[in-house]
Amino acid sequence: MNTETTHPTITPVVTTPTVKWVFAKIARMIAFGFGSGLSPKAPGTAGTLFAWATFLIGDLFLSTQYWLWLITGSIVLGCWICGHVSEELGKQDFGGIVWDEIVAFWLLLALTMPMTIWMQCLAFGVFRLFDALKPGPIGLIDHHFKHLEGNTNLAPSSVLQILWRGFGIIADDLAAAFLTYLVIVAIKVAIKLAA
Repeated sequence: MNTETTHPTITPVVTTPTVKWVFAKIARMIAFGFGSGLSPKAPGTAGTLFAWATFLIGDLFLSTQYWLWLITGSIVLGCWICGHVSEELGKQDFGGIVWDEIVAFWLLLALTMPMTIWMQCLAFGVFRLFDALKPGPIGLIDHHFKHLEGNTNLAPSSVLQILWRGFGIIADDLAAAFLTYLVIVAIKVAIKLAA
């Protein structure tokens, strides 16, 4: 007698997201950074550029305190959104999901502004470098969550699994933002001491 249990597998809704697919649902639109994640090359960079532009526009109207509330809500909501959309894509941290880059870069800017345009460019470059190379703790966080998830496509995920996967997608970008914050603060202190 065969005692092996079989689980239904999840068939991804789509393997290559299109504009039509992304804009069909609000969660997908947000996860893909309102289309910036559809960039055929470097979607994470496109998402970070979107974050930078929207922060500069929003900063004309919003205080730092309001930004921090907005970012906190965006991270919490983002855990569900990123996890849910990755479920639709077959449980993967798909490169086009850029909400993680967006909220992490918003947080970095909210904590370091005001800065000159050159310091903002430096922050952008350092953040993208850390996010792409994933040195030290960033890589450990990324590896930890990818190892937990594995490549299993068993039965639909529970709400907690979706939230945890979404948190894993966002966590390494928050770590990249934190390390970038330390670099920017160190440079600002060095500039003040040199003046």
